[in-house]
Amino acid sequence: MHRGATGRFHNTSTAGETVRAFVPEPLPPNPPLAFDGPLQMALEQALLALGRLDSITTLLPDPDLFLYSYVRKEAVLSSQIEGTQSSLSDLLLFEMKEAPGAPLDDVREVSNYVAALEHGIKRLRGGFPLSNRLLREIHGILLSHGRGSDKAPGEFRRSQNWVGGTRPGKALFVPPPHQQVEECMAALERFLHDDKPALPVLVKAGMAHVQFETIHPFLDGNGRVGRLLITFLLCHAGVLQEPTLYLSLYFKERRDEYYRLLEEVRRTGDWEEWLAFFLEGVRLTADGAVTTARRLVEIFQKDRSRIEKKGRAAGSALRVHDVLKERPLVGLQEVSRRSRLSFPTSTSGMKLLIDLGIARELTGKRRNRIFGYDRYLKILSEGTEPL
Repeated sequence: MHRGATGRFHNTSTAGETVRAFVPEPLPPNPPLAFDGPLQMALEQALLALGRLDSITTLLPDPDLFLYSYVRKEAVLSSQIEGTQSSLSDLLLFEMKEAPGAPLDDVREVSNYVAALEHGIKRLRGGFPLSNRLLREIHGILLSHGRGSDKAPGEFRRSQNWVGGTRPGKALFVPPPHQQVEECMAALERFLHDDKPALPVLVKAGMAHVQFETIHPFLDGNGRVGRLLITFLLCHAGVLQEPTLYLSLYFKERRDEYYRLLEEVRRTGDWEEWLAFFLEGVRLTADGAVTTARRLVEIFQKDRSRIEKKGRAAGSALRVHDVLKERPLVGLQEVSRRSRLSFPTSTSGMKLLIDLGIARELTGKRRNRIFGYDRYLKILSEGTEPL
């Protein structure tokens, strides 16, 4: 439905140029959303997929294994959209205090994302409200080190920014003047907690994401915080028990359509077209996560069965295998610590996994070697190829 522009333009000056900054009207839209047949069906299918995703985490033998790796995959993807070149292996190596293959600033940026996500979930579980204060905390952690650390971490901007283009006069989009950011964000916070009109949580999440990206309240990191907002809102509302839904891969693979629809909402007020796109992303992403979890469980079970056939030698190898499920990139000292096996026993257990083609030594060194769980890493890395 075309409602007309969802905001007004405000002439402002920045970097010596006069630009038209867009100030969005508060949500919800007027006239209200039209839940016709296709959009209602898309919502129902997305909710069913979310239900399957939420239930899979309770059926996994150890859901923390899945969450540990899945959160890190999301961190890589979300940061890649902003231009980093870090891979999942780079991040895991960095967390082991090993030298990654990508530039250090890129990997540190991804590591900050993991810390910001984990902080946000911990705060919500502790009863802290989903609020602008929490979003500022998240942003502060996201930009705490490395690139962007000079862009006012944890603070709403105090100057004009723009999206696309080397200068404001050539920008693809200019968000509200900084004097109006606080007011716009306060209105967004009220929308998040207002139940009049009653809107499905998924619909509210899709609309809140667009509004946040339109306000662009920070000097840097808006895309990453805006994508986290979706997950936080679903966890805060109890739709998801664990932070397992991330749309970064969906947005990454459909970048042009994503940006077109954001602009279409601002220009024509067509929320329905955006929501159809968003809900399809929720469905595909949730179903993809369920498939990934099942594939990982199948691999773990098959590899365990192969190890068990080795008789007496299997005991230590099974414990090393358990460590690789927790940390798909790992050194022998860490294997020994986590498995509570001696270093020589850990070494012999790892050798058996290498002989079976389950693990692979990655460094070529004689000392301080790093081992990878190949098939596990391959599945996790799907879709994380740098743009």
